[in-house]
Amino acid sequence: MENSSSMKPFSLSVKIVVKDSQGRCLLLRRSRGSKANGGRWDFPGGKVDAGESFDVALAREVLEETGLKVVAERVVGCAESETPSKKIAYLILEGCVEPGQAESGRAHPEEVRLSSEHEAFVWVEPGKIQELDLCPQFRKFARDFSNQE
Repeated sequence: MENSSSMKPFSLSVKIVVKDSQGRCLLLRRSRGSKANGGRWDFPGGKVDAGESFDVALAREVLEETGLKVVAERVVGCAESETPSKKIAYLILEGCVEPGQAESGRAHPEEVRLSSEHEAFVWVEPGKIQELDLCPQFRKFARDFSNQE
């Protein structure tokens, strides 16, 4: 007999590693009042709505969370987590700020405008991402990503 966790529906969430002109990655600290992982560091992005393509969802979520318009360039990883009611599959991409938004095509710290979902942001070298108090589902990805760079 299957256990109850295998009966849960999946939802898709998309995340992006946005790099600045110096190759540092943007991470966001979730508001302490968040129902999941409050106060922990996360990558920009979020849920894909029904009928929405993942690239459109990613662009929408990142704009809402940071004020940045991004372009996804490649898939760099995946992750998963589970809540009492569902499983969440994460597709993680790497990208840059939309050309024209920033001269270099890379984000600048002063361009980030956080939504109420997050309380802080940081630009960090890829090899140092894993030193932050990341959401648990992204810790393995951070280790693997650091080794790729």
